[in-house]
Amino acid sequence: MTDVPLVDMLREETGRPAHPETFLSSQRGKNGLAPVTVGVDFPVCVVLPAGGSGERTGLQTPKQFCLLLGRPLISYTIQGFERVSWIHSIVVVVAKENMDLMTDIVGRFQHTKVRLVAGGSTRHRSICNGVMALAEEDEEQDRDNKVVIIHDAVRPFVEEDFLYHITVAAREHGASGAIRPLVSTVIATTSEDFLDHSLERAKYRASEMPQAFKLNIIHKAYQRCTEADFAFGTECLHLVLQYCATNAKLIEGPPTLWKVTYKRDLAAAESVVKDKLSRSACVITGACSRARMLADSLHEAFCSLEMDLDIIPDVIGDNGRYLHKAWNFIQFFMNVSDLAQLETTFAAIQAASQTLLHPVVVIVVSLSNADRRAAEPAAFAELASTAKLRNILLYGVHVQQSKDAERWARSVAKVAELTSALIRERSEALVGQLLQA
Repeated sequence: MTDVPLVDMLREETGRPAHPETFLSSQRGKNGLAPVTVGVDFPVCVVLPAGGSGERTGLQTPKQFCLLLGRPLISYTIQGFERVSWIHSIVVVVAKENMDLMTDIVGRFQHTKVRLVAGGSTRHRSICNGVMALAEEDEEQDRDNKVVIIHDAVRPFVEEDFLYHITVAAREHGASGAIRPLVSTVIATTSEDFLDHSLERAKYRASEMPQAFKLNIIHKAYQRCTEADFAFGTECLHLVLQYCATNAKLIEGPPTLWKVTYKRDLAAAESVVKDKLSRSACVITGACSRARMLADSLHEAFCSLEMDLDIIPDVIGDNGRYLHKAWNFIQFFMNVSDLAQLETTFAAIQAASQTLLHPVVVIVVSLSNADRRAAEPAAFAELASTAKLRNILLYGVHVQQSKDAERWARSVAKVAELTSALIRERSEALVGQLLQA
């Protein structure tokens, strides 16, 4: 997580642009809705207002542009919609002063469904600009067939199942919205800051995003609303009720709909991303039988940590498919001279475009005995510095081979503990370090 302007940083990064890929898997059925295996047969678009200044975070950089593992928060949100095949286009509404920055983000991460529109002075004015841009694309009679999803740029963890249910409900009822149970009691105060009354929490819900509307309905609502609505309003569902007599269908959403509002929320979002990236790893054993035995032992240990482990001898031929689904690699070496083979791994990872969305973890496990020396720390640190320029986080773990079964079992457990911790934390401070198992 980094509080820095992004234009220069994005322009200075080298390598070909990254292509967005799904890394956040949907948690099926957690909100009581049936899992969905089909799409929709009508056009669906998205409006993402992203013009906020992020005052409540206390950061100079608007929160939608803050970095999570080297990638802007808004890019994760866009990715969540782009991975849904039945969503046709995404209108990102951004402040004029951030238009160049947003253009750079779209190009850097190859967001192919995005159209940029200049925002307004308030949230409603920005959403209105996005809705009007969509309406201009269609004849009036076609707007009744199109559904527009309105979401927040700073709610990055959207699930396709829930998007489907919100979209279908909007098509049927004209409007729909996500809700969540209240977690705190709502009270009213007097002008002197004394308790006036409290509301019965069970009767009320928190309005969340996303919301969805037939395009003609939300378009008419914005045409009819007042200057006061534009200046002070925040609820789109209220607009369509007031100006179009459309009563929205409300659907309880999953807990992943939370919004990044404060600085601490950025840390929480980064933690979620790390968790998603650390659920699996790929072990590259080479031709060494001892390495294969250690890999098999690691597989059992990783299962107990709820991490999936694939074991392959190399990244050549059919084994190359593992490069497209893993963000973490553990590679075994017997000799110091074998480290030169890392270049093959690095090149293969880069060719799969993995390093251009998120930093990829590569952990070298060095197996040595009395006849073989371990890697030199200085040389390994230099190699790690070079790898970091390619967005690869290189760590080392040294294991002393032993014929003593009990001692070897302890070493295996330690390797599992160290490698899983390095994968979970993705610490830049430990890059280039050789740890002893």
